[in-house]
Amino acid sequence: MGSYQALAFDFGASTGRAVLGTLADGKLTRREVYRFDNTPVELDGTLYWDIDALLAGVREGMARAETFDSLAFDTWGVDFGLLDAEGRLLAPPVHYRDRRTAGLIPRVTDKVGTNRLYQLTGNQIMEINTLFQLVALQAQPALLRRAKTLLFMPDLLAYLISGAAVCEQSIASTSQLLDPAGKDWCRALLDELSLPADILPPVIPSGSITATLPGGAKVIAVAGHDTQSAVAAAPLQSDRAAFLSCGTWSLLGTELDRPVLTAESAALGLSNELGANGKVNYLKNIVGLWLLQESRRQWQREGKDYSFAALEQLATYAPPFRCFIDPDDALFTSPGDMPGRVRAYCRETGQYVPQTVGEVVRCIYESLALKYRLALGQLEAVTDKRFDTLHIIGGGAQAALLCRMTASSCAIPVHAGPVEATALGNLLVQFVALGALPDIAAGRGLIAACEPVQLYQPEQPTAWQQAYTTFVHHLQKRS
Repeated sequence: MGSYQALAFDFGASTGRAVLGTLADGKLTRREVYRFDNTPVELDGTLYWDIDALLAGVREGMARAETFDSLAFDTWGVDFGLLDAEGRLLAPPVHYRDRRTAGLIPRVTDKVGTNRLYQLTGNQIMEINTLFQLVALQAQPALLRRAKTLLFMPDLLAYLISGAAVCEQSIASTSQLLDPAGKDWCRALLDELSLPADILPPVIPSGSITATLPGGAKVIAVAGHDTQSAVAAAPLQSDRAAFLSCGTWSLLGTELDRPVLTAESAALGLSNELGANGKVNYLKNIVGLWLLQESRRQWQREGKDYSFAALEQLATYAPPFRCFIDPDDALFTSPGDMPGRVRAYCRETGQYVPQTVGEVVRCIYESLALKYRLALGQLEAVTDKRFDTLHIIGGGAQAALLCRMTASSCAIPVHAGPVEATALGNLLVQFVALGALPDIAAGRGLIAACEPVQLYQPEQPTAWQQAYTTFVHHLQKRS
């Protein structure tokens, strides 16, 4: 079989890391060779990604890894950089949390129609999507005229080290510009909105080798959207297993053979994305551990530096089911005083207002677990599936309290792990492209055999059913 080494660059909302994976004698091992900060910068009122710092982190990660057969990138979705005719980056990529897209959804849907926009693209209609970012750029016509190529973040990073400008299908499918059935750009939509179709490169499949670096290492376009890399590593055993990629965002979904583009699906805010294995990942985007991460930052600003383990411990001893929030309420979108916003939400909805750190964390965790149940029910209603297992993958798999709550809320067993699903999925797709593995299914079997997974069984069904009824009631009052 031989020995293969692949270098996975996995970028999250606050850090980037380089993970070196080795496949030898039927075993996969990995080690993190470098981790670096991903800190946005604000210039003249616009929030950007610090692309120079990210590229410096990539080069340092490559240097520390020393030797590898291939490398690849995965990142968050929707964001992009624009290149000019000489291939130079025109400006740093704008952060999806920048406010330039605020209020643009009606401008687009009034022209195209909400259901038709969904039928054309299959994406949950969200202000952060690439479509609305491009519409916002119409206020900068000189910049758009100079733009010759649009590259999504993983493809941009690969371009900056290799010179190969491509567009991988999974990251393209987050944009609200792609036809998920035809796997090509929706040019009719682009024309209707007077958006430049010629800046979009041809879409290529996940696992494509796009360049060779000096020294012979291949650059591979894996599933560039981190969710799809994570799902590639999820040890799903049947079509009745759902997945929850749990990190800054929570993405709860199931694998399908074809997209669902109905009005019902659009109304429920469900999304169709393209997976690394040719499947459609039909999912719901839910704000995730961002709520806890931003709360922790606020407490740090107040001089209280809690670890995540300490926050979970405090939540364990807080009284249950006293108050709930909608994690996806617009109140929680921007950085800032998240604990204060949780209290404000509870006050405005006539609930108990959490006072202690533990009460705030418990409110966040219980609300996430209940929102997962709501999303799971929506998926079941549209697909006619009845899920019997939920696989939690990514960093959230380490949050034992949240996993236990999710199993109880959803009333099905939860399999938590692998924690490093995103980097593992990135590595698996590289190994398939290199010929070291036959396909994604074989890689999943390898991960199931060697990665630890924790099982959580449902508890307190009556109490969680009552909590769910209350949770839905507060959501309906807020809407």
